[in-house]
Amino acid sequence: MNDKEKTLIFEEVFQKEIDALKEAKQNLNSNDILAAAELINGCRGKVLFIGLGKSGYIGEKISASFSSMGIPSFFIHVTELFHGDFGRVEDDDVLVLLSHSGETVEVVSAGNNLKQRGNKIISITSKKTSSLSKLSDVSLNYEVSVEADHLNKAPTNSSTITLVIGDALMVLVSKLREYSATDFLNNHPGGSLGKAKDIKK
Repeated sequence: MNDKEKTLIFEEVFQKEIDALKEAKQNLNSNDILAAAELINGCRGKVLFIGLGKSGYIGEKISASFSSMGIPSFFIHVTELFHGDFGRVEDDDVLVLLSHSGETVEVVSAGNNLKQRGNKIISITSKKTSSLSKLSDVSLNYEVSVEADHLNKAPTNSSTITLVIGDALMVLVSKLREYSATDFLNNHPGGSLGKAKDIKK
């Protein structure tokens, strides 16, 4: 493989992910997005993210972003949930469950358990007809099944879309809560962000 061919592969992945994001944006239901944001905004407890595999890693990042914007949140690996971490879930917590297929056995099982407990559930999946979507109070379905790798197997487009959906929810809720630059700096006293005292309030 020569350098030109390598560069084309690199550029192709970028373009595939850009195209997938555009498609997901068109497919997502704005009413569902607003409902998810309102559910989180009205949450009197924590916003907990639950996932497995690559979806889990994405959920961990989204959760960290929520906390940094003043919305108490943490990530729970779904396996740990079934080995004691259900004890970390309180009645007022909102759960965000992540699964590209919406059929991940462990995540669907967790959703059913949490639903029985009375918690509100938001899911982010590719399929509106999936088991996870059906058990959720609000489901955000991006309806994109094609990945960016040459095997159409590796979580690429799907993980990027999930991350962007999570980021968009985080920004929307922080705006609804009128989270300010001062609040942001109070949560980031260290590093370059903490030094950015000229940040517009």
